Amino acid sequence: MATALKYFTVYFLSGLKFIFGPTLGVAYDLPVVVTIALTALGMMTTIYLFTFLGEEIHRFFKRFRKKKKVFTKRSRQFVKIWKKFGLKGLCLLTPLLLTPPGGGLLVNLIGAKKNEIIKWMWISALLWSTVITLIIKYAFWLVEDFLPT
Repeated sequence: MATALKYFTVYFLSGLKFIFGPTLGVAYDLPVVVTIALTALGMMTTIYLFTFLGEEIHRFFKRFRKKKKVFTKRSRQFVKIWKKFGLKGLCLLTPLLLTPPGGGLLVNLIGAKKNEIIKWMWISALLWSTVITLIIKYAFWLVEDFLPT
């Protein structure tokens, strides 16, 4: 039962903040392949939610916000990022710079095609979960070799 809780924790937290998945997976001493898979699946669950329910979520929260300026410094930065990197770049930057909910909501609000969002987010999730998990796993492994026993 404790193992299932570890798996769920890695899965769930990587959907909120991507770096939690590889970090917890290595800390819990889960197999590398399992950590990579759970991290990618956690992120993609969030992306699917925001891709297919993003407009409803946006409308729900919009009811509670006060009217704001359309052109703010933050909205201009998002547009600048979108123009500079496009959908592919934004999807590849999501795990590193944005959270999965933030990146998922951003690409959906800008109006990208849903199948393109899903495709590039899968590529990004698998790429970065593999890279980050391996870096964290072997960084800990190297540190353990140098620690006195």
